Amino acid sequence: MNKKSALFVGWVIMAVSVMTVEAKEKKAAPPPQVPLSTAPLYQEQYRPQFHFTNKKHWINDPNGLVYYKGTYHLYYQLQPPGRPPAYKDWGHAVSTDLVHWKQVSTGIVPHLVWGGCWSGSAVVDVENTAGFQAGKEKTIIAILTNGGIPPGERSKWPRANEPPCTQCIAYSTDAGNTFTYYDKNPVVPHIAGCNRDPKVIWYAPAKKWIMALFLDRHGGDYGLFSSQDMKTWTRLGDQTLSGVSECPDIFELPVDGDRKNMKWVFWGANGGYLVGLFDGLTFHPESTTQRSDVGKSFYAAQTWSDIPASDGRRIQIAWMAGGQYPGMPFTQQLSFPCELTLRTSTNGIRLCRWPVREIESLRGKQHKWKNIESSLEPKKLTDVAGDLYEISTEIEPGAQGEIGFQIQGESIIYKSGMNRIMAYGKEFPLEMKSGKIKLRILVDRTSIELFGNDGDLSCSYCFLPKETEPGIQVCMKNGGGIIRSLDVWELKSIWPEN
Repeated sequence: MNKKSALFVGWVIMAVSVMTVEAKEKKAAPPPQVPLSTAPLYQEQYRPQFHFTNKKHWINDPNGLVYYKGTYHLYYQLQPPGRPPAYKDWGHAVSTDLVHWKQVSTGIVPHLVWGGCWSGSAVVDVENTAGFQAGKEKTIIAILTNGGIPPGERSKWPRANEPPCTQCIAYSTDAGNTFTYYDKNPVVPHIAGCNRDPKVIWYAPAKKWIMALFLDRHGGDYGLFSSQDMKTWTRLGDQTLSGVSECPDIFELPVDGDRKNMKWVFWGANGGYLVGLFDGLTFHPESTTQRSDVGKSFYAAQTWSDIPASDGRRIQIAWMAGGQYPGMPFTQQLSFPCELTLRTSTNGIRLCRWPVREIESLRGKQHKWKNIESSLEPKKLTDVAGDLYEISTEIEPGAQGEIGFQIQGESIIYKSGMNRIMAYGKEFPLEMKSGKIKLRILVDRTSIELFGNDGDLSCSYCFLPKETEPGIQVCMKNGGGIIRSLDVWELKSIWPEN
């Protein structure tokens, strides 16, 4: 038995003993469970058809997003059954187009000494700064939080000898397929509270690595660190994101596409972000904390590292948290990948999100309408088949009233005269531009992603479709306006037929 196998076997023995203690202490009976679906994998009733899900079991944060030699690697928090919540794996899926994903073997597993695999990031060590390269392949280095139960939750999970949260690295010399833990971990010891979720980037001007790290859930405190070799880290200083915690990201983007006007974005888990400047030592905010997605199901987003300069996009994917999937062998899904841009608005420089262009590969039959005017009853788009849609529309709101859509029983309504849009029962501002608004809506079986005015608004949420209200209906009330153009594409599934 090799060292890695021995460590994992030892961890399993420890986990089983912990679960035995938990079972004895459990007092309440589990809630009734809906019988699991017997449908073939990927053909279940509530399986998302163009959003990533694991074949089985719970997933949450995307981790270690890295591009290498034509392949997008998507690692993610994966909870196998029968384990304590802190002892997740890094699941692993790959794609060549950001749309069609293939689940492959587990990326990284818990360590007997350092604990479970929490969130983190990954980079290609192009210049072999860590010295791990062992062949022709460049090393992919994952930096992640390993640890046990968060200190703030120890009263719920009373155990002895739980390891604290520390930052560890693991490296792959075979293009991201397998990883080996660095034997001198942790590279960043426990600092405070639940310090976790390291996001590492290469800062080219100083030829060094920069890490953003969440420090404490109370107050939105983050730390910035630097390293020459990924093994030894120096704390540069701290950064606060008001009302935000966990899962930082830090990246640079041109403003309005102008490469001579570059700004940095400092990001946290709920989509709160700052725009500013970064000099390799300190992040200098030039905005207050803004929110990039206002939906209820958007969390822990991360961007891919090492996207080629010839592509030039900053591409992000998030956990669509809180979805309900009764009777399914899986739970939770990830968002559809989006490109991030910075644009100047009347309120300052703002981050915009927009689905990556690769979604066009899923388009099937297209339906087109022009100048749909007010009607007393909702107009059902009877020619549109299926339950997977991409909707693109330009609306000229009236002076008053409401205009919009009902999709699988979910309402998306613009309130004319108020410059507000309503989705999943909440309202959000959306200003008209030249007297019109633009909406783009991605509809999967259990999720909707709404984008307004070319990405000024992003709103992601999960839902359970109402079987009594299938399809798409155009809704108008009290002279709400005119739908000048409406394009609906029926979308294809990304999954293979089983």
